[in-house]
Amino acid sequence: QVQLVESGGGLVQAGGSLRLSCAASRSIFSINRMGWYRQTPGKQRELVATITSGGSRNYADSVKGRFTISRDNAKNTVYLQMNSLKPEDTAVYYCAAHPGWADYWGQGTQVTVSS
Repeated sequence: QVQLVESGGGLVQAGGSLRLSCAASRSIFSINRMGWYRQTPGKQRELVATITSGGSRNYADSVKGRFTISRDNAKNTVYLQMNSLKPEDTAVYYCAAHPGWADYWGQGTQVTVSS
């Protein structure tokens, strides 16, 4: 089992940047895939970006070229660097761990982008 705690959300103007962090309660070295997702009221949670234990990255089309996911196994932390933010990026952002036998989720952090 792993607990995840997100941080770094907040209010930013369009065009600005934020970096989200996801701290895990144990080593993430062997976790197959870590990811960031987001959700707005009335909509399903959607994938933003994932990164495998080997470093392969996958992004939603809507964030390609603007967001970067990374992981620091030594710090048990996953990051999401978000640049050129748009109002439509406003959502609650969730970190997730996918070790293969279960999915673990953080509590979420709010990101609000003003126009």
